[in-house]
Amino acid sequence: MKDKTETRSAKPVVLLCPAPQKRDRIFTADALKRLKNNFQVVHLEDSSDPGELDRRLPEAFAIVGQPDLDTGRLEAAENLRALINVEGNFFPNVDYPTAFSHGVRVLGCGSAYAQAVAEYSLGLAIDLARGISWQDAAMRAGEEKYVSESNSGAVLLHRAPVGILGYGNLGRRLHRLIQPFQNEVRIYDPWLPPAVVEEDGGIAATLEETLSASRFIYVFATATADSAHLLDAAKLDLLQQDARIILVSRAAVVDYEALHERLVTGRLYAAIDVWPTEPLPADSPFRELPNVILSPHRAGGIEQAFHSIGDMVVDDLLLMERGLPPVRLQPAAPELVGRYRNKPVG
Repeated sequence: MKDKTETRSAKPVVLLCPAPQKRDRIFTADALKRLKNNFQVVHLEDSSDPGELDRRLPEAFAIVGQPDLDTGRLEAAENLRALINVEGNFFPNVDYPTAFSHGVRVLGCGSAYAQAVAEYSLGLAIDLARGISWQDAAMRAGEEKYVSESNSGAVLLHRAPVGILGYGNLGRRLHRLIQPFQNEVRIYDPWLPPAVVEEDGGIAATLEETLSASRFIYVFATATADSAHLLDAAKLDLLQQDARIILVSRAAVVDYEALHERLVTGRLYAAIDVWPTEPLPADSPFRELPNVILSPHRAGGIEQAFHSIGDMVVDDLLLMERGLPPVRLQPAAPELVGRYRNKPVG
């Protein structure tokens, strides 16, 4: 048995089980080296032993990943101080009240994707405004039209009224990114007081006001029991003629059948990066719509975003090992984390 001096000098144990992420996707060689230099890293991703997680839980200082953690497992993890989700969503497979009551910090990496998603969302909005990808397809098919004749339906993003649904990491980063376009920006987020929106130069508005007043709508709302089909048929009917809707967050917040019905009429334009079923079925009717930009859930998934996750994890684990609070990862709010209805991204 180890004596107390040896136990105190041992490196804290970090259980690395990042699925559905891959270890080498989120950790650069340098980041992984820093992690191993300061912690005893147990690579459960490489383990073929289904019982290793349970055997290792009592000694774990941190878990990087989000395996199933029921009450019993959390009770066994008597030294656990951090549970770090590296996929980007908090899943309902953890007994969060028990984790919080045991002093476990529940942390997420959602902010790592914010810049990538914001830039992609802006790109989709510009494409919806000017028809860039549609005209590219027309030229490749030998069906192009030139000069003003090719600009039917084109509008300026500059000074167009904008709506943002959901003002978390993604909404705030997008809001900063579009400042040069001088938009009037209405923001709907029922979890924030109006002062937060107004301090950033936005207009706090109801969902109905935001939809009816905006030509461009960015949908960043998170998936909860309350937000399921937040954009249903009635809400979609509030959108003005020729409104452009950019869907890059959670498919569950939109009634896709109702959206398709309204897109078929040609009254709306849409750029869609998230789908109720992924991959999008080959026979999906959305593939036939000429007023839709199709995107295969790629807004945030770029190498720079993935690598920033590993750096954030190592930086915050080093702080916590010194008895300091994490500063780079996003802490889960006990009042909110149980409300999410997120699913892993494939």
